[in-house]
Amino acid sequence: MHEDEFWELIDSTREAADGDPDDHAELLVERLTQLDPETVTDFARHFEARYQRAYRWDVWGAAWVLLDGASDDVFDAFRCWLIGQGRAVFEGALHQDPDALAELLEDFDPEVDGEAEELGYAADEAYEALLGGELPELGLAEPPPEPVGTPLAFEDARVLAERFPRLWARFRA
Repeated sequence: MHEDEFWELIDSTREAADGDPDDHAELLVERLTQLDPETVTDFARHFEARYQRAYRWDVWGAAWVLLDGASDDVFDAFRCWLIGQGRAVFEGALHQDPDALAELLEDFDPEVDGEAEELGYAADEAYEALLGGELPELGLAEPPPEPVGTPLAFEDARVLAERFPRLWARFRA
């Protein structure tokens, strides 16, 4: 599976789910089960590589601002959700700055958005449905033990407002 095909699958299933993260995950599993196991494994590799790339302190800070707090588990689910928003949002947040999410997101409802843990399991579920077993090793490097970058004082609203001025102004002010 080429990177463009990965993003097309993410986008088409998100659009079909009208942005609902749970429906998105269900549709993604459905679509993946229509593919061969090797392609599902390729999808899993693409997803996991992006999931690991988003393991950064600044991305965690953006999640904290958007969700008004984000534990380790919530941050994991946020990274799945961020991938689920598609290439433009994901790459914009990681290549520019996570504060760019203030412009990249049309809207954000912390009751529905920002948490899509099930997207992270879509390839596993599809592979199991196809072959009755677990995905093979993806051949990716182990993720770092700590997020990349400089830690932020998440509990300090002033620090977050200064580091993420656009997100803060749009979603917290």
